Amino acid sequence: MTQDPSIPPFSTPQPVADLVDVQEGSVVSREVLKKKTGTVTLFAFGEGQGLSEHSTPHDALVQVLDGIVEIHIGGVPHQVSGGEALLLPANIPHALSAVTSFKMLLIMIREPAP
Repeated sequence: MTQDPSIPPFSTPQPVADLVDVQEGSVVSREVLKKKTGTVTLFAFGEGQGLSEHSTPHDALVQVLDGIVEIHIGGVPHQVSGGEALLLPANIPHALSAVTSFKMLLIMIREPAP
């Protein structure tokens, strides 16, 4: 089915996990939505890939679409599998490591500016 050019991308049902492909040895991202109040980004990680420890001033929700990832929040490890979600609280260091190749949707919410 061809997308009507007058309709913004992703305004029709989409198979989310199919919108980003795993590339072994890499981390791939695709921004789905970007607003002042937050972003929605798809990621695909090859097995063994990850993100080093960091923190952000915003809450983020990780929705794992398939595969398995180990996410450390404040030094505490959590194994998250396809179909599961985990909140990454603002200002608490977190890191990700792909146990298997995996895909995730990251929803970051920003506090409104004063």
